[in-house]
Amino acid sequence: MQRNVRKYVWLFLLPTLIAFLISFLIPFLAGIYLSFTEFTTVTDATWVGLQNYVRAFTEDRDFLNAFWFTLKFTIVSVLSVNLLAFILAFLLTKGLRGTNFFRTVFFVPNLIGGIVLGYIWQLIINGILSGMGVDLTYSATYGFWGLVVLMNWQMIGYMMIIYVAGLQNIPTEMQEVAAIDGAGGLQTLRHVTLPLLMPSITICTFLTLTNSFKMFDQNLALTAGAPGKETQMLALDIYNTFYGSIGQEGVGQAKAVIFFLLVAAFALIQLRVTKSREADL
Repeated sequence: MQRNVRKYVWLFLLPTLIAFLISFLIPFLAGIYLSFTEFTTVTDATWVGLQNYVRAFTEDRDFLNAFWFTLKFTIVSVLSVNLLAFILAFLLTKGLRGTNFFRTVFFVPNLIGGIVLGYIWQLIINGILSGMGVDLTYSATYGFWGLVVLMNWQMIGYMMIIYVAGLQNIPTEMQEVAAIDGAGGLQTLRHVTLPLLMPSITICTFLTLTNSFKMFDQNLALTAGAPGKETQMLALDIYNTFYGSIGQEGVGQAKAVIFFLLVAAFALIQLRVTKSREADL
């Protein structure tokens, strides 16, 4: 019976493999090739070697500015989202009245599309700032914190659900033993809860880090990079290079490859660091 099943495994896997090749692998490899060419369409590509990569770093300061802005935004967002999500999850696993209602309320913002969310928060924040005679595009500082607020509002509920699951998975016996040994609340949190919660922390940190780096639609809707591209993140800079500048398609594609490598590198480092701290139950 098992031999007969194995004979047909590839038949069932074939549709998924074909979809993977067409929608991801082939476009991905084609994109890497095009980053070494000058082109307007994929049929008129001319090989130029590393010229596009050199131009991305030397001729266009916007790319480096977008990188530093994105890096600062990612650091602040990862820390704030995970801290606030953990605090909410911790409170909502203490048997408070209306726990299920609050979990639902906090999760709902994650269901709203990014572009819609950006315009909603643009109206809200500009309405608040109008009392001071400024708006989000008045200064890069306003745009930066506006993006941080938006990111937190959208992601905290999602991360909270993951932390709730992690907290509920911690054996109560571990906390009871800590209490018997005389550990206080903070000591139990530091030496029992957090080490056993590390798998959830790994997942939440990975999700917030990658989503922060890849933010595009919220950035476009909230500030569109204003003022003077100072709040332009990497994804938006790549979009503007590829579609907003004639003859820059190759440079835009090179930026996209660099962007992929950056996100992959940061994500792999984060996974290695946090997984090394996970405790075995």
